[in-house]
Amino acid sequence: MDDIEVPQYFICPISLQIMKDPVTAITGITYDRESIEHWLFTSKNNTTCPVSKQPLPKESDLTPNHMLRRLIQAWCAQNASHGVDRIPTPKPPLDRFQVLKLIKHLWLPQFQLKTIGQLELLAAESERNRNPMVEAGVPRATLSFIAMCFKKGQTDGLEEALSVLKFIPIPSAETKQVLVENDHIIDSLTWVLRCEMKNQITVKSHAMIVLKTITKAAGSRVLERLEPEFFKTIVRVLRCGITQQGINAALHVLLETCPWRRNQIIMVEAGTVFELIELELGVPENRTTELILGVLFHLCSLAEGRARFLNHRGSIAVVSKRILRVSPAADDRAVLILTMICKFSGTHMVVQEMLKVGAVSKLCSLLQTDCGTYLKDRVRDILRLHSKDWKDSPCIGVSQDLYLR
Repeated sequence: MDDIEVPQYFICPISLQIMKDPVTAITGITYDRESIEHWLFTSKNNTTCPVSKQPLPKESDLTPNHMLRRLIQAWCAQNASHGVDRIPTPKPPLDRFQVLKLIKHLWLPQFQLKTIGQLELLAAESERNRNPMVEAGVPRATLSFIAMCFKKGQTDGLEEALSVLKFIPIPSAETKQVLVENDHIIDSLTWVLRCEMKNQITVKSHAMIVLKTITKAAGSRVLERLEPEFFKTIVRVLRCGITQQGINAALHVLLETCPWRRNQIIMVEAGTVFELIELELGVPENRTTELILGVLFHLCSLAEGRARFLNHRGSIAVVSKRILRVSPAADDRAVLILTMICKFSGTHMVVQEMLKVGAVSKLCSLLQTDCGTYLKDRVRDILRLHSKDWKDSPCIGVSQDLYLR
């Protein structure tokens, strides 16, 4: 575009670009629709007008400014010879009745694949399409479509369906009702995780994110009856690799389901302990470490879980190295793991290994920080328990007055 002056009131205050679809918020400020919708809907904390700082609820109306749009279009047309792009008239907003028609087509075999593809495009297109899609029940219909694919053994359309649920998550208020209406939904998502298909890393990551939402809402009646294949599948997916978001979702699923002893036993037998340690050895992001240590804590409450933990040569080293490097939450979980190892599986070989890999030194360092009293008491218990084995350690000599208090 040639160096021409653009009228200031044509410019969106957020994007600083010429507005294509100007809308006026209830605060009286005009923005480009795409920019203000992105501002409002991509963060829970953006509930104020970017310019005036007045309250701007997410559900507030954005009124199309037709007069300004026509002025912008006319100006762009007049300046086309200077390299200014013409601005087309915006599409009319999607309404609930259009979406309901698409949902009906989703159950007609001849239209299914075309319809799920259209729903994906609409969900990806803009934020404003998503509200009528939620109101019309698209998330629930999409889950039902996935369950139907499971019953038929059909993989066509799964990628698009899971993409829809990525853009339009299932409303938390509806998730429990979904479980009541469709008792095969967890089996369906587990089946998706086992399927071999094109773009499977993306598809399985999206399926895991949906599974996280479902398990978070499920009650004990559902979670304490999960099949062994459910846990084997999650471990297999972690081993084979998915996106970082998918990994964290899988860990959330394990954390949500592992308080039940029955599930802990199945997880241990499925090789979960080994895979989690291997994952942690890759030095993941801090949130991933917190989740891994949280699951390991539950699994180390079992004798077999502790045995599997100690069978991995890097287990004590990797857990102790995370102390004072990640977060207070990670410190807490790491100390709880080491507490159970020392208390119930603290053989001479194990306590010497702790000394060798620096676990004892890390525990002594933790006593000299401003961590919580509860955590310091746990550390002192560990140091007292094996003080005879570690008495010659330099850090024990320095910290002796701390752990004997």
